[in-house]
This record gives sequence, structure tokens and C-alpha cells, in this order.
Amino acid sequence: MGRWRFFSLVGLFLLFLAPAVLAADPTGAEAIKSDPGKAVDFVWVLLCGFLVMFMQAGFACVEAGFCRAKNATNLLMKNLMDFCIGSLIFWAIGYAFLMGNDWHGLIGTSGFFLAGDGYDVDNYLAFFWQLVFAATAATIVSGAVAERIKFKAYFLYSMAIVGTIYPIYAHWVWGGGWLSKLPFGLGHLDFAGSGVVHAVGGLVGLAGAMVLGPRYGKFDKNGKPRAIPGHNIPLAALGVFILWFGWYGFNPGSTFSAHHLRISVIAVNTTLAAAAAAVTAMLIILAKTKKFDLGMSLNGVLAGLVAITAPCAWVESWAAVVIGIIAGFILVGGVYLLEALKIDDPVGAVPVHGFNGLWGIISVGIFADGTYGNYAIEPPFVKGLLYGGGVDQLIAQLIGAVVLFIWAFGAGYVLFKVLDILVGIRVDPREEIQGVDIIEHGTPAYPEFYVIRR
Repeated sequence: MGRWRFFSLVGLFLLFLAPAVLAADPTGAEAIKSDPGKAVDFVWVLLCGFLVMFMQAGFACVEAGFCRAKNATNLLMKNLMDFCIGSLIFWAIGYAFLMGNDWHGLIGTSGFFLAGDGYDVDNYLAFFWQLVFAATAATIVSGAVAERIKFKAYFLYSMAIVGTIYPIYAHWVWGGGWLSKLPFGLGHLDFAGSGVVHAVGGLVGLAGAMVLGPRYGKFDKNGKPRAIPGHNIPLAALGVFILWFGWYGFNPGSTFSAHHLRISVIAVNTTLAAAAAAVTAMLIILAKTKKFDLGMSLNGVLAGLVAITAPCAWVESWAAVVIGIIAGFILVGGVYLLEALKIDDPVGAVPVHGFNGLWGIISVGIFADGTYGNYAIEPPFVKGLLYGGGVDQLIAQLIGAVVLFIWAFGAGYVLFKVLDILVGIRVDPREEIQGVDIIEHGTPAYPEFYVIRR
């Protein structure tokens, strides 16, 4: 009876939140009347949002492929629950913290449960768009903490990042918060989320990997890193292609309008940065090992995509290539740096998303060419250092990068430390060696090849 009483109280609470009157425009009739072209923009944003949601499949394939077969079910389950639990938590509180009425530039304070006058087609569109971005930030961490975190701890982490860590920082940049109002340039800018989405996820992942410690066998007794090959590189490659395809929703869709023909520029820049970073990473590893390494090349694609996500609407094609080349160097250098620091990131999520996310937002202040505004085709336009904009925009970008690192890494570290105290976050060593699929989920991804070690 206690359980039923709990659910009854939850139901009454939700009924209490329900509005007594209909909200602004739940059918969209008024929106169409005021702007007949709005339907085209709605379809554009929703289609791009669907592409971003499909990136969850890409992340699932990449992470499962780059890790061992004995943990594949676990990784797929984490990606699934990131979106499922993320949708519910973001609906309840996350969206309100991000887009609600601003409180002193720090947090939104209205719109919980999409209740009241939130029952409006424009608001629901904004919610869906921000939801798929929030889920992306959450699922990035899955790869950095793979193969040794307890699922219940990950479940709680997922609730925390979608409910608080991501939306609060996103409010500072996209919700009218204090970073967007810095007195330099046009304030801190991030067109599609190099920082807000990717660096947040990557830096929280860095904190999680540090608190967890490396996987059993990753480093030998002398501290030298050992390679732990993924079980299915074709699956990982498929995942990268899915993510690349989904990015054409992520970046061009951030115009929020099909009427902004800048989407062609954004699509080309997205492509060139990814290609340049992949080739750069391949050549660096070739010079070091005399091998054409597929895994590093695949991560190179993702590194370039992450880096171009912030500046994609504001730069020329040559700048996109340069941004991608630098992203390739950051990726390879980041992988070796983490190994030198004895930090185990099984899929390269931290250098791909964390380090290159920071590079992406900084690059806006250098390469923005002054031909496009902040989601606008009218002045003021975004202009960086190389195009006569001075250092103002670069200063705003650097401030945002520092704040982002402190917020995402700091909040992530505290979160994982608290979870470790409350529930313990690492699986037992014997379970880690056997694989968490059977222990945590009861279902191996490949039962015909699974052997239980006693």
C-alpha cells in the first residue's frame, strides 16, 4: 500500500500543476496567423531535431564498438536511459532551469513540467530542440566512464546532468544568463554547442574517469599504458558515420529557421572541419607508428565536428579547415596527455568533446568573419580577431571557456564523489573482469560467445 500511496501523491502533485485555463497557443493557429511562413521553420527545426535524436544511435555504436564485447549491453543500456530518463527529468525541471524567467543571470525559474502557459506550440518546439541537445551532453560521459561504473550510479548521474549541470550552464549562454551579457563583443557565443553541449559532457566525463580510476589492466606495474582494443571496429565506424550525418541537424538546425540560407555555409563548414581533423589525426599517428590507424581517424572526424559546432555559422571555409586541423592535433595530444596522467578514457570522449569543445568556443573569437549575426541575418554581426574585430569577442570566448571548465569539471567531480559516498560508483573487480553485462543486466550482447569465469 505504501507504494500505491506514493504514486497517488505523485498523481495529485501533477494534477495540482495542471493549468486551470488553456495556454497561449496549443494548436498553433495564432502562430500561423501572425506568420504564415512559420510552418516551414517548424518542420525544419523538428527534422533537424530528429537527426540530433538519432545521434544517440551513433553514440551507442561508437561506445559499444570501441569497448569490449562483455560490456556492450551495458553501454547500449546507458545510451538508452540517457534519453529516456533525460526526457522526463528535462521535462520536469531541466527545461525550466534553462529557458525559464531569468533570475539574476544564473538560472531559469519558470516552465516546470511545461505547465501553465507553457502549453504552446513555440514552447514545445523549443523544449524538443533543447531536449535532444541535453541528451547528447549526457551520453558523452558514458564512453569516458565505460566498463567499470555501476549502472545505478550512472542512472543517478544522468538525472543530475540533464536536470542541473547542463541546463544551468546552457542558461548562462542560451537562456539570457550572465555569460551572454558579458560586456565584450556580443557576449559569450556558442552557435550550436561546442561548449554548452560537448565540452560540458566531455569535462564531466573527465571528472568521472578521474574519480573512478582506470580499468583493471589498463596500466602495467610501471604505469605504462596498455592498449585494450574494442571488440567491433566496424560498429564504431558505423556509429561515427551516423553521428556525422546527425551533425547536419545539430549545426544547420541551430539557425532555428529554414529561411536563413546560411545553412549552406554551415553544412560545408561542418564537413570540411570533420574531414580536416580526420586526415590530420591519421597523419600524426602514421608518423608515429607507420600505421594508418582507423580508430584515431574516426575520433578525428568527431573532434573536427565538435570544434566547428560553435563557430560553424560565423566562419569561412578556409577557417573551418584550419579549425579542423588544430582539432586533430588537440585530439592526439589529448589522448597521450590523459595516458600520461593515468586517466583512462576508453573511447576518447574527453579529448574529442571536452578539449575540442573548449577549442571550438575559443575559435569564434579568432575566425568569425563579420557576415552573420547571433542567429540573425541583420547586424550586429559576429567579428573575430582576424577580421578586425579586435580582442573583445575573443575575451568573451576565453571567459566562457574558463567558466565552463570550472563549472562542468567541478560540478562533475563533486557529483561523482558524492555518488561514490552514497552508493559506490565502481563495480567489484571480479565483476569488472567478467564483464558487467551479466552482473548488471543479465543479458550478454553476444551470448553464443559468452563464458562465465568462476
